[in-house]
Amino acid sequence: MLAAGYTALQSEDAQKSIMSQLIFNLQPTRQILTVGELTARIRDLLVRNFTDTFVQGEISNCREAQSGHIYFTLKDDRAQVRCVFFKQQQRGIKFRPEDGLQVTVRGTISVYEQRGEYQIYVESIEPVGLGALQLAFDQLKKRLEAEGLFDARRKKPLPLLPSRIGLITSPRGAAVRDVVRILTRRFPNVHLTVFPVRVQGEGATQEIVKAVKFFNAMKSVDVLILARGGGSLEDLWAFNEEIVARAIADSEIPTISGIGHESDFTIADFVADVRASTPSAAAELVVQTRREFDKHIADLHG
Repeated sequence: MLAAGYTALQSEDAQKSIMSQLIFNLQPTRQILTVGELTARIRDLLVRNFTDTFVQGEISNCREAQSGHIYFTLKDDRAQVRCVFFKQQQRGIKFRPEDGLQVTVRGTISVYEQRGEYQIYVESIEPVGLGALQLAFDQLKKRLEAEGLFDARRKKPLPLLPSRIGLITSPRGAAVRDVVRILTRRFPNVHLTVFPVRVQGEGATQEIVKAVKFFNAMKSVDVLILARGGGSLEDLWAFNEEIVARAIADSEIPTISGIGHESDFTIADFVADVRASTPSAAAELVVQTRREFDKHIADLHG
């Protein structure tokens, strides 16, 4: 009887042990992550679900680092998110991100792991409302005006007796034909040097700057004319680039801008010593100085 009872007790204890082990095995295993592992998982989750994401908001705390990267906060009335716009992504952007601008950014959302902060890695950015080119025009105009590049006191007077004229324009446009026709008809002894450049599209900006610097280095002309026919803001954009404006401002030769139609204004017009409403009007201005001189001489002889 004792042996049987012992066996029964032993069997009962074994069953309890098995039940206890089963309960233990059913309890969830506790997984402990390091901070780095947790952040990496969050990063991977964001990157998988928020690629090529568009976000709209207002720029604040905008700053450009020495590296050329731009850091800013994008915010609305409910929340904010940090953004980084790497230098290599900024190619082709015309305007400058600055505080207060309403913009739409496109990019990937990820985590800056050292700080555990999520942020948008911006790939492109566009202003809301005002077009990017118009905004870029207004920003550059404001900045150069503040520097004094439009100041009338720094403008050089046109020469009274210009005999050597430099013309910077496209060799195939109507502008070159109009300028040449007016100058040669009314000023037959003029020495005209045409520096052919592209006046729109890729490379146009660099060619215009090269032409201005060439004439200044050679000192071969008395006055410069920059001419181009009319067009859209995009068509005229080469004359709205900062390097063109600074080349004109640095020119020791008096410069006339004859760009577009009468209603068109470019940054080059504001920096040039004299702005003409059209290429033809620019040629007329040069002729006018000579005509006034001739009239003055005739009056003296009379």
